Amino acid sequence: MERELTMEFARVTEAAALASARWVGRGDKEAADDAAVEAMRSLFDTIHMDGTVVIGEGEMDEAPMLYIGEKLGNGEQPELDIAVDPLEGTNLVAKGLPGAIAVMAITERYGLLHAPDMYMDKIAVGPQAAGCINLDAPVEENLNNVAKALKKQLRDLTVVILDRPRHYELISRVRASGCRIRLISDGDVAPAVACGIEGSGIDLMMGIGGGPEGVLAAAALRCIGGEMQGRLWPENEEDIKRAQALGIKNINKLLQLDDLVNTDDIFFAATGITEGPLLRGVTFNTDGATTHTLVMRGKTGTVRFIEAKHLFAKKPKYAIKGVF
Repeated sequence: MERELTMEFARVTEAAALASARWVGRGDKEAADDAAVEAMRSLFDTIHMDGTVVIGEGEMDEAPMLYIGEKLGNGEQPELDIAVDPLEGTNLVAKGLPGAIAVMAITERYGLLHAPDMYMDKIAVGPQAAGCINLDAPVEENLNNVAKALKKQLRDLTVVILDRPRHYELISRVRASGCRIRLISDGDVAPAVACGIEGSGIDLMMGIGGGPEGVLAAAALRCIGGEMQGRLWPENEEDIKRAQALGIKNINKLLQLDDLVNTDDIFFAATGITEGPLLRGVTFNTDGATTHTLVMRGKTGTVRFIEAKHLFAKKPKYAIKGVF
C-alpha cells in the first residue's frame, strides 16, 4: 500500500468526524450518520486508488453511498478493499455520550473478511496478552490468563462489555472474579482497539457486538500485534442466509485473527467524535475545530496520533457542506 495514502485516509475520517460532530447531543442519530456518510464519501473521490467497499452502510438497495461493492477513488492502482463505519456510535452522538468515532480499515484486495451485518461474539486483547485468549474457554480462564500476561492482579484488570441483557451472565461472572468492568452503551470498536494502546486503561474487551465492527477492530489490532477471536452469532435464518451469500459456509467457525484480516498490508484510521478512552472528541472554537485521529500501518507497525486544527475561514478544495 502506498505510504503516501496515510494522510489521505486520515483526512477521510477527519471529514466524517467533523460533519457528524455538528449533531452531538441534538437527538437525531440519522442526521448525524447521514452527515458522516456524505462527508466520508466526498473525500474518497479525491484519492488515487481503485477501492471496493467490502464492509459499509449495507447493500446497494439499502444505502445510497458507501454500500457494499461500491467503487471508491479514481480507479488508479493500488487495488484495495475498504471497510468503513462513518459513525460508529450513532446513539452516542445523538445523546452526547462518549466514545463515538469515525473509522475505516483498508487492505490489499481480499484482505478482509466480508462479515455480514449480524452479531459476532468477540474477545480482544493487546499485544502483551496475545496468545492468551480462547473464545471457547471459560470466562474465568481468560481473565486469569490475561491478568498473568499483563502481570496484574485480577482486581486491577479492566474489562469492557456492552451493557445488554444478553451479557448479564457474563457481567456477573467477571464481577465475581474481582475484575473491574467498564460498561458501554454502544460502540465496541474503540474499546477493542484501546486494548492495544498503552495508557488507555482498558485491558480486555468481551461480548457480543456487531460482526462488521469486529473486522474493523481486528484490522487495528493486527497492525500492533494484538489479538481478536470471534464467532458469528446469528439470530435467525435470515442471518444465516446473509452469511452464506457472502461465502461463509461454516457459521459456527471460531474465527481467528487471520480469518478476520489475512494480511499485514493494512491501514487503519479513526477520528474521535465524542470524548473516549481512545481518542478525544471534536472541539469547535471561534475560527474552526480540532480533531484527534489515530492512524496505523500494519507493514511497519507504526502508530500515530494526529491532532489537526481546521480553519473554517480557509475552505479546502473539497469543502464538506455543513462543516466548512
